[in-house]
Amino acid sequence: MTKQTRHYDFAADALFLDFDGTLVDLAPQPEDIVVPPELITLLQRIQQESNGALAIVSGRPLDQLDFFLAPLRLPLAGVHGAERRTADGRIIAQPVADVHHLRQRLMPLVNSHDGLQLEIKRGALALHYRHAAHLQQRCIDTMIDALKHEPGFTMLNGKMVVEAKPHVNKGDAVAAFLHETPFRGRRPVFIGDDITDEAGFALVQSETMNGLGIKVGAGPSQAFARVDNPAAVLGLLRQALDAHPSSSL
Repeated sequence: MTKQTRHYDFAADALFLDFDGTLVDLAPQPEDIVVPPELITLLQRIQQESNGALAIVSGRPLDQLDFFLAPLRLPLAGVHGAERRTADGRIIAQPVADVHHLRQRLMPLVNSHDGLQLEIKRGALALHYRHAAHLQQRCIDTMIDALKHEPGFTMLNGKMVVEAKPHVNKGDAVAAFLHETPFRGRRPVFIGDDITDEAGFALVQSETMNGLGIKVGAGPSQAFARVDNPAAVLGLLRQALDAHPSSSL
C-alpha cells in the first residue's frame, strides 16, 4: 500500500470488491479466468467475520459471478449495478435499454476480425480487443458511432475493452448496498483495478462516507491507496483475517 490509512475493522467496515483484475488475474477471454484456490475460503471467512458485510461489485452478470464463486452466494452487483442481489437474496434489476440494435451495428466489425469478441450482457455490450490490440482505436470509434444512434447507454474504456453499459455505475451499486442491512452504518472499503471502479472510489471516499478506495495495479486513480496485483489483494485479505480481531488492510 502506498498511503497510510485507518485500519480495516471487520466489526465496523463494509468491504466491496471488484472481480476481474482485482480478485482474479485478467485472461485472454473473459471465460478463461482462473479462480485462485484460496479465494473462496478467504471470502467465506470474511463474510462470516464481518457478519455478511461483503459484496462483489463487477461488470460481469450475476450468473457468471455465481459460477466462478460457487458454492458461495454473496451479495452481488452485476453489470456495474444494473442488476443486484441483496444480502437477503432479493434480485433488484434496473430498467435497461435493449442491446439488439446496438449489437447489429457492432457485429460487422467483430465478424471481420478474428481477434475481436463481443460479450453480450443484460443491457450492456463489451467489445474485447485483447487479441487485437492494434484495433483499439477502431473499436472505440465504432462504438462511438454506434452509440450516436442508440440512446440509453454510456461508453466506458477499460483494459483492452470498450463497453456500452447502462446509465448506472459501481458507485450507485455501493450506495444502494450501504442503505441495507448488514452494510448500513459501516465505513465502506472498495477495491478495484479499472476505470469502471473509479465511481466506487469516489463514493466511498466522499466526505460523508469517510471510506477507503484501493486501486489494484498501475494507472492514474483517485483511490487513496494502491496495491500491485490480485495476488497482493489476496495477501491483504489473508493478513486481515490472520490479524483478527485487530485486522487491518
